[in-house]
Amino acid sequence: MVKIAERVQKIMPSGTLGMAQKAKELQSMGRDIISLSLGEPDFSAPENVTAAAIKAINQRQCDHYTMASGLPELRQAICDYHLKKDGLQVEPNNVAVYTGAKFALFTAFQTLVEAGDEVLIPAPYWVSYTEQIALAQGKAVIIETEFEQEFKVTVDLLEQYITDKTKILLLTSPSNPTGTTYSRQELTAIAEWAVEKGIFIISDEIYYELVYDGAESVCVASLSEEIKAQTLVINGLSKSCAMTGWRMGYAIGPAVVIQAMNKLTAHTTSNPTVVSQYAAIEALSDRTLASKQQMKQLFEKRIGLFEPLMNQIPGFKCHKPKGAFYLFVNISQAMNDCNYQTASEFCLDLLEEAGVACVSGDNFGVEGFIRLSCATNEQVLTEAARRMHQFVLSKKQNK
Repeated sequence: MVKIAERVQKIMPSGTLGMAQKAKELQSMGRDIISLSLGEPDFSAPENVTAAAIKAINQRQCDHYTMASGLPELRQAICDYHLKKDGLQVEPNNVAVYTGAKFALFTAFQTLVEAGDEVLIPAPYWVSYTEQIALAQGKAVIIETEFEQEFKVTVDLLEQYITDKTKILLLTSPSNPTGTTYSRQELTAIAEWAVEKGIFIISDEIYYELVYDGAESVCVASLSEEIKAQTLVINGLSKSCAMTGWRMGYAIGPAVVIQAMNKLTAHTTSNPTVVSQYAAIEALSDRTLASKQQMKQLFEKRIGLFEPLMNQIPGFKCHKPKGAFYLFVNISQAMNDCNYQTASEFCLDLLEEAGVACVSGDNFGVEGFIRLSCATNEQVLTEAARRMHQFVLSKKQNK
């Protein structure tokens, strides 16, 4: 039997995908399961985007390679979109497209991180950050944040974690799993500190368009020319346009960084699927604005329904997020009341006994929390809340 490489053996399985798989297995056995585990919109891609893809196929535009960095007209569309959206001025040589934002991040870490380099990551954090950094032989330095402060980092907190090996600060706003969304003023203070310290910023902005309650979409690279020169933006169309299956992400950054990343792409995926690139051009156009706004309004409505229902469950408490489409619920009191040592155990029993799938906080770097996706309709969310409430009450009675 061939030996699996040690670096791959060390990779931790994805907790989000693992819980989703458990839910599907139970559903295949006939169980009535509500899955709130995956970060995937339950909408379809906008009709004009699908039509553009079909047109490109019918016109035989998708049969051959493109440049590894993507179609020139797509990279220009990304430039035009950000100029109009947030005033960010970049050229096509500052942009490359990838087979999903996840691969854009992987490529960035492989390109920028050397053995022993430290990457600052505020916790809670998305499940793949630490594994991708480990594959690049870097060290993820986890910054502990506070629930009471909405899990936000500050310059004073960052100062406690910086060393002479710190190379990158990874920012995410809005955040997965918490929905934490930084203001322009907060992001400016953090980014200016990073520039002063000579720390490069990777800004994961995949939920950039999904902000609520008056919060502002802020692209970190748009804050100043000095910050732009020290920042790599990662974004994509999976969340804002319900295009998870199309696998279309992109990076914006200094030309020298993009050029280096393109070398790696040329030896891995080559260009992203061409039909998805033509679909992305349409998705970035003004013709998609109405569809995106409708999806955003529905997400905001669902969060407004689900958040108070969670806070009514004994031992549960959570903030109303200003971005993304998750609730990150503190269940530490409920765990104590129901005699659970870990959130993972709580989640497994919740799935088996109540038929609700969610993801435990340890997958995001913190214990005593669960992440719930609001990417399903209001009726399902209401039923999920009812089941969870009853589950906690029954466990407290049987303690």
